[in-house]
Amino acid sequence: MKQRISLFSFLLAAGLCFSNPRGAIAAPADDTAAAIFEATGVKGGFVVHLGSGDGELTAALKASDSYVVHGLDTDAAKVASARETLLAKGVYGKVSIDRLDGKKLPYTEGTVNLVVADSDAAANWVSEDEIRRVLAPLGVAYLRTPGGDWTKIEKPWPKEIDEWTHYLHDAGGNAVAHDSVVGPPRRMKWVGSPRWSRHHDRMASM
Repeated sequence: MKQRISLFSFLLAAGLCFSNPRGAIAAPADDTAAAIFEATGVKGGFVVHLGSGDGELTAALKASDSYVVHGLDTDAAKVASARETLLAKGVYGKVSIDRLDGKKLPYTEGTVNLVVADSDAAANWVSEDEIRRVLAPLGVAYLRTPGGDWTKIEKPWPKEIDEWTHYLHDAGGNAVAHDSVVGPPRRMKWVGSPRWSRHHDRMASM
C-alpha cells in the first residue's frame, strides 16, 4: 500500500512554528524523528535512514532502546562526519553509519521495520522494489518526494505466513500453523540474544 502525505501535514505533526515571516523554522532532528514515527506508526525495530547526511536525524531516529538504527550515504565524507556526530552524542553502536556503494541495500529480505529517506535524492538511490524486498511484513518506508511531500509504503502481512498468537499457536491450543513459508533454515538472517533458551519445553527466554 502506498500513500502520499502532504508537506503541510508533516510540518503540522512536527509541531513547527510558522511565526517567521521568511518561512517555517526548521524542526530540530528530534521533532522530525517524532513526526516520522507518528506518521508511520512504527514503535520499534530496525530502522534504516537513507541519506544520513550529518547524522543528526539518524541519531534522533533512535528514540528509545526499542530501536536499532543504520544510516546509509553515498558520500564518504558525509559518512565520516556522521560517525563523528554519533560518537560525540555517545550513541554509536545501536546507531551506526555505512557507505552505500550500489543499488542494492545491504540487508537480507524481510528484516527492516522502517526505511526513511528525507531527501528525494536519497529516495532514488535504490528502487522501490529493492526497498520492498528488505521490509519486514507490516514494515513501512517513508520517502520524501521532489515536491516536498512524503510517500508512505506499507508492506502487508503475506497470506503465506500464519500468525502465532499464543504459546501453542492459537487459542485452540493446537500447535500447528497454517504456514507455507516455514521450512528448514537455509541461511542466517541475524544473531540476537539470548544465545540459549532456558529450556526447550518451557516458555522461551524471549
